[in-house]
Amino acid sequence: MAVVLTNISKSFGTKTLFENVFASFLSGNRYGLTGPNGCGKSTLLKVMMKVEDPTQGAVTLPERTSVLQQDLSDFQDYRVLDVVIMGNKRLFAAFQERDTLYEGEMTDEVGMRLGDLEGVIAEEDGYSAESNAEMLLSGIGVEEEYFEKTMAEIPRDRQFRALLCQALFGNPQALFLDEPTNYLDMESIRWLEEFLTNYKGVLIVVSHDRHFLNSVTTHIADIDYETLITYPGNYDDMVVAKNSVRSRLEGDVKEKQKKISQLQEFVSKFRSGTRASQVQSRLKEIEKLQPQELKKSNIQRPYIRFLPAEKQPGKVLLKLEDLYKSFDDNHVIKKFSLEMHRGDKIGVIGNNGRGKTTLLKLIMEHLSPDQGSIEHGHNLLLSYFPQNHEETIDKETSNNLFDYLKATRTNIYDQEIRSALGKMLFSGDDAFKKVATLSGGETARLILSSMLLQDHNTLILDEPNNHLDLEAVSALGWALNEYKGSCICASHDRDLLDRFANKIIAFEQDGIHFFDGSLEEYLARK
Repeated sequence: MAVVLTNISKSFGTKTLFENVFASFLSGNRYGLTGPNGCGKSTLLKVMMKVEDPTQGAVTLPERTSVLQQDLSDFQDYRVLDVVIMGNKRLFAAFQERDTLYEGEMTDEVGMRLGDLEGVIAEEDGYSAESNAEMLLSGIGVEEEYFEKTMAEIPRDRQFRALLCQALFGNPQALFLDEPTNYLDMESIRWLEEFLTNYKGVLIVVSHDRHFLNSVTTHIADIDYETLITYPGNYDDMVVAKNSVRSRLEGDVKEKQKKISQLQEFVSKFRSGTRASQVQSRLKEIEKLQPQELKKSNIQRPYIRFLPAEKQPGKVLLKLEDLYKSFDDNHVIKKFSLEMHRGDKIGVIGNNGRGKTTLLKLIMEHLSPDQGSIEHGHNLLLSYFPQNHEETIDKETSNNLFDYLKATRTNIYDQEIRSALGKMLFSGDDAFKKVATLSGGETARLILSSMLLQDHNTLILDEPNNHLDLEAVSALGWALNEYKGSCICASHDRDLLDRFANKIIAFEQDGIHFFDGSLEEYLARK
């Protein structure tokens, strides 16, 4: 079985996302669909899933195709186990019809239909459906106490995990997953990686998690040069291959241009002389050598370099003693103490809702502890990237990007602002975009632009990777590793944390743990 794209093109107005795409995605292969924000990944995925029409072309899908749903509102009144079983449409329809028939009058015709339905249920392994659904839910980290509840009765992140289980249920022949690691902790991501590695159908996945793509994929389908190019191997293999091909093509163009220059020099020298035939021969050779213009690649990596303020902090940056913080009956932080020293680069990990954001807001003094104390060290200068961008960026403002940054700091040259914006890929007229029109990824890059301009010696970042593409996350990881100051960063992105963290704060089920070492060492120890 295969997913086949035949002459697919997609345009919005004058903008072409991809053109004349022919591709086959084969059973047994696991494809990562990649490209920077705005290149058309989600659009192509929707076209492939037949939820959006292409401008031209056709898509052929296997009969049993499964998609990770994103809209929770469609499932609020259903039992969690039933939501998972919905992943097998034929089986769930048979269950529903059987239940309806049992509620009515029993006739010979109804009895015959019930027999047919029992046959369908047997064919679809329906008698093991609930136990199979329970195994998926347990593996992805949904607690057993939620299985019989309706979706509306369980936490939001558990609802999204149930939808992921729905997509995985019933042995689909093709599986489409758009950002499946959202709302997952590291244990759940590892379980998902193992599940997908053993999956035998066609997998097509979009993810901003580089570690996940490297662990799961056997091929990368990359949207670039207004088409789709498939590379064997995982994401890192693709980057090497893509850069190698591009470098070779650019080298060929330079060689041709060098040869053309030599030939043109000969033509200019002997055009009016006695060597006319040789001149004509050179002109024909020049015509053959004219290089085709290389399409511009959409690979764009921001240049992020955080420069710490000249004012050096003391040895102890932060001292947290016996912190408690609750929201109603939810005790997210209990008796937590920490001493952060100059040079520490701390990764904060743990399930959503366990208190990572609360801890960072306490450090930033955006929240007050119920008990305990927080002491900022001598000369500590903090710069903050919030998970909720609107804490920093007022999307109701009428300002453009340039004016917005100019208002955040006094005594700054216009060229410094343009430079900070340019490093974050806001070049030319992009500097005058309205802040209110920015996408999530653009807003994240604007916050990073403002951090490049601030005085700081310690960075506090809360899920900065959420809206960034793979190249931007990679650039951020490099910047945090090279930063001469200190930082605390909460993230689920293992590749990002692996690049810089030398200490770990882990929000686990049994409490908050501090580990002196890298994320890889913490996970191995655990």
